[in-house]
Amino acid sequence: VLADNLVQLYVFWELVGLCSYLLIGFWFHRPSAAAAAKKAFLVTRLGDFGFLAAILFLYFKAAPYTANPLDISELHNLAIGGILGVTTLTWAAIGIFAGAVGKSAQFPLHVWLPDAMEGPTPVSALIHSSTMVTAGVFLVARFFPLFSVSETAMILVAAIGGFTAIFAASMALVANDIKRVLAYCTISQLGYMMLGLGAAGLLL
Repeated sequence: VLADNLVQLYVFWELVGLCSYLLIGFWFHRPSAAAAAKKAFLVTRLGDFGFLAAILFLYFKAAPYTANPLDISELHNLAIGGILGVTTLTWAAIGIFAGAVGKSAQFPLHVWLPDAMEGPTPVSALIHSSTMVTAGVFLVARFFPLFSVSETAMILVAAIGGFTAIFAASMALVANDIKRVLAYCTISQLGYMMLGLGAAGLLL
């Protein structure tokens, strides 16, 4: 998420997903762990498909206006300068947000994270409660100039984040496994972060 280039960002974004798959399925001889690994891989790929579509869409829309349409700072300048239209930025922001929804386990792609607790406890804590899942929040923050142009995109981020925060917290109240409780609490806190990013559009 710190890369200057969209292609670099996407390559390493997918490598994190691969690491997640391998770590969740560490005890591959257990059917529950193997199933959880496959579920996490497939669900996050759904979000990443939207992210890839947004990258391709931005590339073709920005190519006539800049020599380097994959450079993130160039895309920020085009968005702030009003060169890329609101409709273009809305669809691009929705695609980027889809990638963040998958990685940060927001509704409706939240279903993989509680099952990911099948992996070893250190993996569950470091990858799925502290590191990997916050990448989606940072992705939205990184592309905030694109999101801020579109009121629709900002409302969508805030709505999904707010709903996820309440929904996941209610699920944590009725979960029995302590690791699943922590997973739902993580999803809820990430929802609050997304809500904050979406609501920040009111300051512009």
